[in-house]
Amino acid sequence: MNINGRMKGSFGKEVFWLSLFFTYLLAGLAIAMPVGAMTVEMTKQGLKNGFMHGWAVGLGGMTIDFLLIIALYMGLASILSIPYIQIPMWLIGACFLVFLGYDSIKNSDQDITLKGEKPNKSFFSSYLNGLIVAISPGNLVFWISVFGAVLSDSYDMTQPTKFLIVGAGILAGILLHDVGLLTIIALTRKVMNRSVIKWISIIAGFILIGFGGYFVYEFILAIKGLRVS
Repeated sequence: MNINGRMKGSFGKEVFWLSLFFTYLLAGLAIAMPVGAMTVEMTKQGLKNGFMHGWAVGLGGMTIDFLLIIALYMGLASILSIPYIQIPMWLIGACFLVFLGYDSIKNSDQDITLKGEKPNKSFFSSYLNGLIVAISPGNLVFWISVFGAVLSDSYDMTQPTKFLIVGAGILAGILLHDVGLLTIIALTRKVMNRSVIKWISIIAGFILIGFGGYFVYEFILAIKGLRVS
């Protein structure tokens, strides 16, 4: 009886952990679905240089995502929620994104490789692009607020297993989104010519600048809120 009870208990725990993992996998997928600066950069690099370069951008972003999840668990969220620390990060983040947008427009006709051509850009260079987008301070504030909400039930230091499974589920969801997006891009890229990819890169640059403008807007709102309080 005791053995059967333990087996049932063990099976119940496995089902619980599995359901928890898939629940947060869906949460990670939902987090990654809205078009953001990272999605734009992945799309641009995927079209210009192929699946692996878009994937490299995604890996750069996921590296920061992983570190953020750990940092949030260790208490970073409470530090970055301080207005005097958070507010300047919106403005610095805007500068990061405007720079990337300008660079995308300026170099829209460079580093374009079509099907069968070897990319001139290195995998590591695309990875660094992903890191730059991900560590944009304004982007960090945005993602920390999102991760903070999703992981709010997982800050209990007495249950590290739960936190690890939740974090793994979120990262798996983001990974699923990235692979799906880049697969579509890789298939679409086969029918595109150099001119089309160039104009998509220009459009992507303006979108990145637009996100920079959104961060400036958030900065202004935060300043006004600080004055009122």
